[in-house]
Amino acid sequence: MTTLFKRGLTATSLALLLSGTALAPAAMADTTLKFVSWQVDDAGTGDWWKAAIAEFEAGNPGVKVEFTKVERSAYADTMTTLFAGGNPPQIVHLASFEYQAFAENGWMENLGPWLKKDSIDMTGWAGQDKCLWNGETACIMMSYFGYIMAYNKKILDDAGLAVPTDWNSYLDVARKTTRDLNGDGIPDQFGTGHETKGGAGQYLTEMLSYVLDAGAYWTNAEGKITINTPQMIEGLTRWKTVVKEGLTPVDMSAGDVRKLFADGKIALKLDGPWLYGTMKKGGAAADTVMAAPPFSPPLGGSSNVLGMASEIPDEEKALVWDFIKLVMSPEWQTKYATVGNNTPPRPGTNTAGVEATTPHFDLLIQTMKAASDAGVDRIPTGLEIQYNEFGKMVQEEVQRMLIEDLDPAAVVKTIQVKAEVIQKG
Repeated sequence: MTTLFKRGLTATSLALLLSGTALAPAAMADTTLKFVSWQVDDAGTGDWWKAAIAEFEAGNPGVKVEFTKVERSAYADTMTTLFAGGNPPQIVHLASFEYQAFAENGWMENLGPWLKKDSIDMTGWAGQDKCLWNGETACIMMSYFGYIMAYNKKILDDAGLAVPTDWNSYLDVARKTTRDLNGDGIPDQFGTGHETKGGAGQYLTEMLSYVLDAGAYWTNAEGKITINTPQMIEGLTRWKTVVKEGLTPVDMSAGDVRKLFADGKIALKLDGPWLYGTMKKGGAAADTVMAAPPFSPPLGGSSNVLGMASEIPDEEKALVWDFIKLVMSPEWQTKYATVGNNTPPRPGTNTAGVEATTPHFDLLIQTMKAASDAGVDRIPTGLEIQYNEFGKMVQEEVQRMLIEDLDPAAVVKTIQVKAEVIQKG
C-alpha cells in the first residue's frame, strides 16, 4: 500500500509538471511538446536526444521540447498515470515491451498514414515489425540489437582450443575451460556465464540463444503457442546441460557475471553490445575479444520505441511527426551511431568512424541485421501483454526441471498447456 501511494505521488507530481503549470507566463504563448524519457542522463544516447531536440527547436522557432526524466523503475506506472489522466506527453517514448498496453487502450497514434503521406519506406528497418499492433503502426523502433559472443583468448589458447562456431564446439569449449584452478574441488573458472538469479524476463533471455539455435521459439508469427516441439525439447536440453554440468556460475546477477568474464574467470560470454563497456574496465581487458555468436539466428531484441499520443491537437501531431522524422533521417541515424554509440535501425546508415571507439561495430550491425531479418525478439508475438505472467511461469517450470532433474520432453508439454491458458486469459 505504501509503495503504491508513493508511486501515485511521483506520477501525479510529474503530471502537474508536464501539464505546463510550472512554466513561466512568457512561455505559455509558445508551443511546448512534452517528452518523457528514462534516457535523459544516459551517456551517448542522452547526448544524442538532446542534440536532436536542439536542432528541432532551431528549425521550429517558438516550439520547445520539454525533455523530462523518469527513472526506469517507475516509468510504466508514471506514463500510465499521465495517459489515464488525460495529460500524456505528446512525444511518446516507451520500452518495446510496454507500448502494447498503451496501443491497446487507443493512446498511440497510428503512424501508418503519416509514413504514407511522406512516402517513407520502412523496408529493412530493424525490428519495425514489432511496432505493428492490431494492424496499425503504433510506433517507430528506435533501438534493436543483436547478440555477440565475447571470449577470453588467453584461456582458449592455453587450452589449445579454437573459437567455437556452432553448438557442439561451443559445448566442447565450455566443458574444457570449466576448471578448478586451486584444487579445492569447486570450479573457479567457467566455460560460459549466464544470469540465473534475476527476474523472469532476463532468465528467458539467457535461455533464448540455445532455444533459437535448436530451431524453436515460444510462438509462431501468428501468435500461436509453439512450445511442445522436438526443437524446444532440444533447446531446453542444452540449457539444462550448461546449468546442471556447472559450466556457468549460478545465483549471480547479470552485472556480476559480466564482471567475472571481464576479470578473466569465464571463457565465453553471450551478451548484447553493452558488454563491451564492462570488458574495457576488466582485469582481463587485454585478453577479451568480440566474435560472431556461434548460434543461428543470433538472439536479438527490440529495446525502445518512439510514437505520438493519439489524443492531442492536430497541429501538435504535425510537430511531433516532424520530430520523429528528424530522428529517423539518415543524418540523425548516423549520429545515433557516432554520438549515441548505438546500432541504428535504419538500413544502409553510414557508420564510418564509429570503429575508432567501438572496433567491433560492424559485427554489431551484422548481428542486428541477422536477428532482425529472422524476426527474432525477446517478446513473443501473441503474448506481449501477458509476457510478465508467461515469463514467470516458464522460469518456474525450467527451474523445477533443473532442481528435480525432470525430462525436458515432459517440461515442454507442461509449459505448452500453461502458456495456452495464459494466452486465453
